[in-house]
Amino acid sequence: MTRRLILCLASLMFLVPQAGLGQNFTIAQALSAPFASDLTPGPKPGTLAWMEDEQGNRNLWIGTRNAAGKYEVQRLTANNSDDGQEMYDIAWTPDGSHIVYVRGGDSEFPGMPDPNPEHLAGGVSQNILIVAATGGESRKLGEGYSPAVSPKGDQIAFLSHGQVWSAGLAPDAPKAQLMFHARGETTSITWSPDGRALAFVSDRGDHGFIGVYDVASKSLQYLEPSTAKDSDPAWSPDSRQIAFIRVPGRPKGSPFNRRTAPPWSIHVADVFTGQGKAVWTAAEGRGSAFHESPGAQLLWSTDGFLVFPWEETGWLHLYSVATTGGKAQLLTPGEFEVEDMRLTRNGREVLFASNQYDIDRRHLWRVPASGNARPKPLTRGIGIEVSPVDDGETTVMLRSDTHTPLRPAALSASGKIDDLAPALVPADYPGAKFATPMQVLFRAADGLELHGQLFLPANAGNGNRHPAAVFFHGGSRRQMLLGFHNMGYYSNAYAMNQYLASQGYIVLSVNYRSGIGYGLDFREAEHYGRDGASEYNDILGAGQYLRGRADVDPARIGVWGGSYGGFMTALALARSSDIFAAGVDMHGVHQWLPSHDPEVDAQTLKTAWESSPMAYISTWRSPVLLIQGDDDRNVPFSQTVSLARELTKHGVEYEQLVFPDEIHGFLLHRSWLAAYTAEADFFRRHLLTPSKEQKP
Repeated sequence: MTRRLILCLASLMFLVPQAGLGQNFTIAQALSAPFASDLTPGPKPGTLAWMEDEQGNRNLWIGTRNAAGKYEVQRLTANNSDDGQEMYDIAWTPDGSHIVYVRGGDSEFPGMPDPNPEHLAGGVSQNILIVAATGGESRKLGEGYSPAVSPKGDQIAFLSHGQVWSAGLAPDAPKAQLMFHARGETTSITWSPDGRALAFVSDRGDHGFIGVYDVASKSLQYLEPSTAKDSDPAWSPDSRQIAFIRVPGRPKGSPFNRRTAPPWSIHVADVFTGQGKAVWTAAEGRGSAFHESPGAQLLWSTDGFLVFPWEETGWLHLYSVATTGGKAQLLTPGEFEVEDMRLTRNGREVLFASNQYDIDRRHLWRVPASGNARPKPLTRGIGIEVSPVDDGETTVMLRSDTHTPLRPAALSASGKIDDLAPALVPADYPGAKFATPMQVLFRAADGLELHGQLFLPANAGNGNRHPAAVFFHGGSRRQMLLGFHNMGYYSNAYAMNQYLASQGYIVLSVNYRSGIGYGLDFREAEHYGRDGASEYNDILGAGQYLRGRADVDPARIGVWGGSYGGFMTALALARSSDIFAAGVDMHGVHQWLPSHDPEVDAQTLKTAWESSPMAYISTWRSPVLLIQGDDDRNVPFSQTVSLARELTKHGVEYEQLVFPDEIHGFLLHRSWLAAYTAEADFFRRHLLTPSKEQKP
């Protein structure tokens, strides 16, 4: 058995082209364009802030619209190293003079110990910083996350270790101090519009409350407490009421599939008395189980409507109901799904993104919260637009396409989309050479129709059979798109698929069952995950689709993916080594562990085991590259340790690349470069050599 240890401190050979590949661009070049995130409007019309990640150098940027209607942009911070310290949680001061943000920590799990993938000897911390909108040095306000600036402009509230702290904004303000103490884990802190009180979610494990802290009286109360899970507080414009979502407790040992559940509801409570009532309750059947939309979940419009996502039709749509109660009105009818909803500045309309009329992309729309008019399209075409913001005159967004990752852009009066900072893209960025992915439809082994994106190499039509690679995304609540994704992790994966195509691979990215974008029944597929791994049918379907193409060498099909995609990769290799010749498994799930609760029955445990790749090690034959950081907070590193041990025991060829102190979604840009370069080298050695049958 060949075992090759690739050290985490990858040598510079990983950052340059491998000899003899004849490639047009390197992996480093493919990953060199910046990725924008956290687009946040300022309190003044025509002001914006966002984060840019330029090859691991993360910085805060600002844009200001000039008299000609064009945005002038500038970088506000000066971080010039790939040090693995994230930046996120942008918040403006009410007068627009300063911006508060977080640097450090883990944005997905902000309350966990701060990751230090750079191995900085002095350690790292998660700091809340403030910087003038005109530029200058950032100043530390405290250590924590989720800063919320008071509408009065005098202080921030923020979270640290699940408790709420406060800090003054003035340079001579006292040190940050505990604002109040509450049981449970506190999240979702939100100031009232008048700045007198703070709403928050108190997560108590199997139940949760909406709390309100009165700043003047220093008093604390909970709104209409129950045994349910309450979340997503939304203040009324007059600061007298709070609307929130109530979800009944979930039974122990619940299956992955949640097509139905005890119906969820929306409640409105009086802030002063704590008394409240349900103003709307989901119907039994479809939509009875609450499912979050990416972005906000509940908006309170200035004309008296609550806007929320619901799946009554089997698709995730926007609905509105009067704040006093009544029947919910469907705002976005059709067979598509919505995300990224946000109120316009006047508070009466909703901006959102959806895949209406273009199911494998995202475009922007707006609709009145009252429902008195149909949704109006704002963007269309072959690009991808998300995160819409009303800047006072037009709509600003984050956009991507087949050639360039997510970046800020504004919609002109003529409907043209203009990038705000095009100069950030490096001069040698090879996006113009990227293949245009094709939408393909094919069947899973059990007949389910699947969507995929097919990347063809430039020489695909030369009459030869080519090596191929199947990519499975993570999540699994994801949908890969016909262009750069709006999540950084999958934006990188898209660039890697482009690189593989440039090397001569035919690449198929698969949107398998349990992903989003295709309706409730597709997402909540029967027997998926630990309840039966029905996604294996999609693995077989992808393999059969490629083997049926005249331009694919059936003996040279590889598979790769990360997280849930790592699970899919391991399952493909364990159960179908006759189809998949090699694989790259990045921080994958290898054994489902449904629960340590003694109430979990034996059949549930048996099904979970039989749904795991580890159950099929005896039929695993193909070589695999295992990649993971050992500070992974999503998938325990022990999953890879256990798999490596079993592969050794069964004589299966494997290699490994381990990153000490890296998390699930690598924080260091050079970790991505090392991982993808190792993947390219692994596939080159196992798949690029032609099989005996070259011609179709």
